[in-house]
Amino acid sequence: MALVLAILMTSLPARAASLALRYGQAFSAEESIYALPILVADREGFFAREGLAVSTVLVPGGGERMIAALEDGTVNLAHVATAFLVSADMKGADAVAIVDEFANPIYSLVAKPEIATFADLKGRTVGLAEEGGTVAYATRLLLARNGIGAGDFTARTVSGTPARIDCLKRGLCDAVPLGQPQDFVALGAGFRLLGRTDEAVPAFLYTVTAARRAWAEAHSDAVVRYVRALAAAFAFIHDRAQRTAVAGIVAEASGASTDAARRTLALYLEPDRKVLPRRAELDLAGLGQVIGFMAESRLLAPPLPPPERFADTRYVKAGAD
Repeated sequence: MALVLAILMTSLPARAASLALRYGQAFSAEESIYALPILVADREGFFAREGLAVSTVLVPGGGERMIAALEDGTVNLAHVATAFLVSADMKGADAVAIVDEFANPIYSLVAKPEIATFADLKGRTVGLAEEGGTVAYATRLLLARNGIGAGDFTARTVSGTPARIDCLKRGLCDAVPLGQPQDFVALGAGFRLLGRTDEAVPAFLYTVTAARRAWAEAHSDAVVRYVRALAAAFAFIHDRAQRTAVAGIVAEASGASTDAARRTLALYLEPDRKVLPRRAELDLAGLGQVIGFMAESRLLAPPLPPPERFADTRYVKAGAD
């Protein structure tokens, strides 16, 4: 019996790493908080426990390119902003959300030190994310709420927080929306916080892991195991006892200080602003809110599609059993 157990124990790691999955991620996400769930699932052994070897494939370009990487088989799974997923589906893409990654994102509108108020942005250049995405939409709402309309500033499209903070530092942008922890890094360098997008935008589902429907159905067991690993990662992130470990992962991935990483986690979790899912659940109501945003921006026309069209909840349900 002892010999049999020893053989089983030594054979498990080899089997655990036998199923390889390629996960697509934007270059901008690699150095930001948006890489956190995948990093935790990998470093804490949650993928290995599920018998998965998940490798990250960096995909250049915006949300459309991430969908294209799914379609052409470059990756099996991808980190995708929901607005781009909806838009791609409406154009005939076979992509579908299988699990939540981030909801209710908080983007800080950070400006040059001499810009003290929103009114000071009139006639200035604001670096926005890709039009059609929820970051640009949320930033415009924040500006409008504070008296700055579309005609009051010049919009410059700059994709990704790292590129936007560079635009700010080089003086090419007067203000930019920044994710975490880069916003805290910028504030520490003397730039000014004007406001945060969650002040102006209702709760919504920002990013998901997506897959091609056909691929997910053909590899349903692997998808369920991926969902379980991601759920374990979110539980780990929410565990206060693991706060130091999580902050260390954020700091290492982003190149920010541990203090900036801790402040990021405090912003999300003290109190819990529901930025991070508890167990990687699929928030269909939040996805419906994105569809509403897109309709307001005239990216979708009535009749509006139901959120269920863009998400397959079977894998989350199977992972919870």
